[in-house]
Amino acid sequence: MQFRSTVLLALCAVAPVAAYAADAWPTRPVRMIVAYPPGGGTDIVGRVMAQKLTETLGHTVVIDNRGGASGNIGSELAARANPDGYTLLMGNVAPNAINVSLFKKLPYDPVKDFAPVSLVAITPNILVVNPTVPVKTVKDLVALAKAKPGVLNFPSAGVGSSSHLAGELLKILAKVDMVHVPYKGGGPALVDTISGQMQLMFATMPAAMPHVKSGKVRPIAVTTEKRSQTMPELPTIGESVKGYEASTWYGLLAPAGTPAAIVTRLHQDTVKILAMPDMREKLGAQGIEPVGGTPAEFGAYIKSEIAKWGRVIREAGIKAE
Repeated sequence: MQFRSTVLLALCAVAPVAAYAADAWPTRPVRMIVAYPPGGGTDIVGRVMAQKLTETLGHTVVIDNRGGASGNIGSELAARANPDGYTLLMGNVAPNAINVSLFKKLPYDPVKDFAPVSLVAITPNILVVNPTVPVKTVKDLVALAKAKPGVLNFPSAGVGSSSHLAGELLKILAKVDMVHVPYKGGGPALVDTISGQMQLMFATMPAAMPHVKSGKVRPIAVTTEKRSQTMPELPTIGESVKGYEASTWYGLLAPAGTPAAIVTRLHQDTVKILAMPDMREKLGAQGIEPVGGTPAEFGAYIKSEIAKWGRVIREAGIKAE
């Protein structure tokens, strides 16, 4: 009994200290690592979140762009950081769900090395075709691909990119034979789809929208589970191909071991920020849809995404170049 009483007294003494430490945080600037160069989707989401978190936390949240190796360099840096709440990661589907199956060995574990805070936003890829391709629906495209196996080409931003895996998932579920052509970036891939050298592409919504509006490409469907708020008239691929869903997502994470009270504070602030009308308008204008959600929900989502894309990568025989 004496031992039990001693333990209880020790726990009671520690609890106020932990609570005080969380209440005192932050006392200095917080670094948010973006594992990509400036200007991309992850950077855009990271910067608007950093601006809002600066306001709610009362201390500057500074963006630290650490691009390279498909997001692996910046993600490893975040994973190895001191778990004190002063280093965060604006995660992305590639380094936090895809790369673990794409690369033979990662320098970090996407599940064990991070404490999920919240899924922040998703953006659909949009399936577009060159106007000369005689299809207007997903069913039309599937029928054409089955009638002409190996004839339709789709480019991507690179091997293992979301634009690549979105196409491989359609090939698997619809049982069609289309040829993947990897490019060094989504921009050049979209240019060749517009010119007609490529027939179709699973382009990012922000990149594709200007060309959809000008009529240079024809929109067919979005890759997300639900219709896009930006183009609600456009069907999802899943409405025609059962089980299809492919999202590019962004989420806030901290190094594993970050105090739970700090993770909770970050989550609460993130949810409040994502509900702000100006935040929703700013992201929505670029085809990015705010989400939110609990740390537990985000953790479960990451695991489900790892499993899904792992199956696609194995079935398609994809290997990192």
